[in-house]
Amino acid sequence: RATSNHKVKETVALELSYVNSNLQLLKEELEELNSSVDVYQNDSESISVPMIPLGLKETKELDLLVPLKDLISEHYGEEGVLFEKEIKEFMELRQAMRTPSRNEAGLELLMEYYNQLYFLDSRFFPPTKSLGVFFHWYDSLTGVPSHQRALAFEKGSVLFNIGALHTQIGARQDRASLPGLNQAIDAFQKAAGAFNYLKENFSNAPSLDMSTASLNMLVRLMVAQVQECVFEKMTLLRSQHNFLARLQLAQEAARVEDVYLLVHQTMTQAHVKDYVPFSWTTMVHVKSEHFKALSHYFAAIALCDCPAATDAELPEQEKAFIQFHITMPEGPSLRVLLQDPEERRKLGKAHLKKAIMKHEEAMRIHGLCKILRKMDILQEVLSFAHKRSLSKYSEIDHEEDFFETGDAPDIHPKTHQKPEIKSPNFSQVKVTDLFHRLGPLSVFSAKNKWYPARRVHLMRGENGFGFTLRGDSPVLIAGVIPGGLRCPGLKEGDYIISVNGKDCKWSKHAEVVQLLKSTGEEGVEITVITLQGSEGPRAADKKAAAMSSGSGMLKSNKENSRKSLMNSKSASTLLVWSKKSKRSKKSTYGVPFTAVGDNEAMY
Repeated sequence: RATSNHKVKETVALELSYVNSNLQLLKEELEELNSSVDVYQNDSESISVPMIPLGLKETKELDLLVPLKDLISEHYGEEGVLFEKEIKEFMELRQAMRTPSRNEAGLELLMEYYNQLYFLDSRFFPPTKSLGVFFHWYDSLTGVPSHQRALAFEKGSVLFNIGALHTQIGARQDRASLPGLNQAIDAFQKAAGAFNYLKENFSNAPSLDMSTASLNMLVRLMVAQVQECVFEKMTLLRSQHNFLARLQLAQEAARVEDVYLLVHQTMTQAHVKDYVPFSWTTMVHVKSEHFKALSHYFAAIALCDCPAATDAELPEQEKAFIQFHITMPEGPSLRVLLQDPEERRKLGKAHLKKAIMKHEEAMRIHGLCKILRKMDILQEVLSFAHKRSLSKYSEIDHEEDFFETGDAPDIHPKTHQKPEIKSPNFSQVKVTDLFHRLGPLSVFSAKNKWYPARRVHLMRGENGFGFTLRGDSPVLIAGVIPGGLRCPGLKEGDYIISVNGKDCKWSKHAEVVQLLKSTGEEGVEITVITLQGSEGPRAADKKAAAMSSGSGMLKSNKENSRKSLMNSKSASTLLVWSKKSKRSKKSTYGVPFTAVGDNEAMY
């Protein structure tokens, strides 16, 4: 559209085509890097099927020094330069958060930054004005950059990385040991919880990896990997090789096959398949076939390697076996099947035949993906399982078998440990509000506006100063007796922010009272502010109690209406961001003066 010159158009089209081809090559290289063999494998020499970890979202550096100093000057009326230390400390925390270590310390760092964003949001992101900075993040799956002004995009991206880091920690565990398996299960369950929390509390994300469809797929993938670990845990714990234990293993394997099949169906949906790495989709498909083969293998082992049921064992085995297959196998009655070794061998042979077919299908699908072909461990696992089933089939196959091996029915999936989606525990990492010197958030927040501070000189009369105080941090003038003051300029609903030059924003009720009482004949000078829109203490109470954690990104009403219980001390510790939490009237964070009536006194 910029030119009518055909030669220029052709040249530009050619250059764009060249750039596009380079981008395609880069995308393939990134996919191969994201699916690196080293990332999948742990340090153990034992053989276990590799897990799928996620790469972290990358972000650009962010300079907040000037925007925050300007807002502190404009909104809070403070010298922005006096807060350079706090701003730089926050920026250093963000810089460290970009490259977290792949362990618990890295998770704590991400959680600390995520919690710190609550304070940043409340302090510097007013609902009607933009801070003027863009948050840049790259898609974890495609590498495509996205940017938004809203802080909720930053929050969501950090939360995504918390989930992604859990996946990497889970994938690195030595699953040949029980402690390693338990740690892997815990990590994948926490990853599922982070992605699920992100899905429920954020919407309209600008990047594909944080879309509802993508997060739904990731939650299901993590649940499937937990289920796989549960199966591996059972193989370690089930040292006895009796009939019932092997039936349980077969059903556990069928359950793993079931959840991976669901993941594969999710990954191949029209709006998901275009950006999910092909190696992931193939891996999930391979695992679905592999565990289906294992379910039939363990069914065959239970039937062929375990002795026929005695009359005493028969009732328990009948009860287990009647719920074992999705459809009952054709042939003799259940009692005859369980007590006749030949009938057991026939059904076991049918299960082995199906196991071998599924092993071969898994190996065929595996061979279609160049990246998976490089994974020696996966190749070894599939080959070992296939050879084991072939060997068992040869062992039970008799030359005089003239019957045609039937088609074994599929096994009913069942698990003895259902995966748990563990939501993030934000209270696990305590943080201090870096900008607490600005004052308590109940009053001194981006949402609230107040009139310029006023200095009022008071003289003590015979009956004191003639006003009542309520609350803490900051103390509020709850009532003024007409004619009781020796100096005008003070009114109901004012907050005392200093007494004789001493900052009182965080002072307790008793501390302010003591400062007022210690004045002499010369009187006392106090500095007060009045919230805009407040008309007396009741309105001021409502204004002070209303907290905003919102910003405009992801337009998330759920996330942006977050409330938080806070510590009233200057350390202001973040406790929790609960989806439906409502701050108690007795909360020491943002105490409205009406909530502490028993603390009211006349001065």
